[in-house]
Amino acid sequence: MSEYRSGFLTFVGRPNVGKSTLMNALVGEKVAITSPKPQTTRRAIRGIVSRPDGQLVVVDTPGMHRPRTLLGQRLNDVVANTLSDVDVIGFCVPAGEPIGPGDRFLHARLDDAPRAKRIAIVTKIDAVPKERVAAQLLAVSALGEWASVIPVSAVDGLQLDVLIAESLALMPEGPALYDVEAVTDETLEQRIAEYIREAALEGAREELPHSLAVTIDDIEEQEGMTRIFANVWVERDSQRIIMIGSKGSRLKEIGTTARAQIEPLVGTKVFLSLHVKVAKEWQRDPKQLGRLGF
Repeated sequence: MSEYRSGFLTFVGRPNVGKSTLMNALVGEKVAITSPKPQTTRRAIRGIVSRPDGQLVVVDTPGMHRPRTLLGQRLNDVVANTLSDVDVIGFCVPAGEPIGPGDRFLHARLDDAPRAKRIAIVTKIDAVPKERVAAQLLAVSALGEWASVIPVSAVDGLQLDVLIAESLALMPEGPALYDVEAVTDETLEQRIAEYIREAALEGAREELPHSLAVTIDDIEEQEGMTRIFANVWVERDSQRIIMIGSKGSRLKEIGTTARAQIEPLVGTKVFLSLHVKVAKEWQRDPKQLGRLGF
């Protein structure tokens, strides 16, 4: 009988290579929010994949980038700390984009984590012709030494079983690290705050996505209803006006979108009270970053 294996897998790649979408597809449930906006992921989020022969703890991290703010620096620190702790690193490149300086920069950073085994993952193979996928697999193979090179599509579920099997085979022997029924170690409060932030990101323009943060003041359950009181934080009064919208229309949209995601999570109807508040230049202010959970 094969030994049970368990360990930590993280995906590394430029922003928007599909790391969060891939983690959600592996877990089979939405654990990390997704958005076309860069740096959507702001902390290490763990998704848990349990199989009869082992358990993968997938750690989703922010996209590594050249930081322009203290927040950006802290996001890069999250990635560096995660790389030093995991057993396997999955280096992600999308099938449809040529390998560029950003990919090479990140590949060089993998040397900061000499303990971890490495696999290369070509993502979004559903979006390009097979010849393009084949060319990208060759290009990625030429970058360095990999335990495996795996093409996947999170959207179509292609090769996800291969990715899980190959990753588990590289993990050390050992017991499950989490309850096999668990899908994440995120708290309910954290997941709700992220769903609200995802709704606020939809249609947000220019610099606004980076300026958005969400905190939860209170969650109350009463008579089949969950009442949630939350704050959406921005950096300037002009951004606050945009988030609220004409006669509160934008804030109402955000509430409706977020509620549709939160209700299945909590299993009841949801009353969501949102307030938009200003924390001036919080991305650059150590005290404000601390208050907002960074």
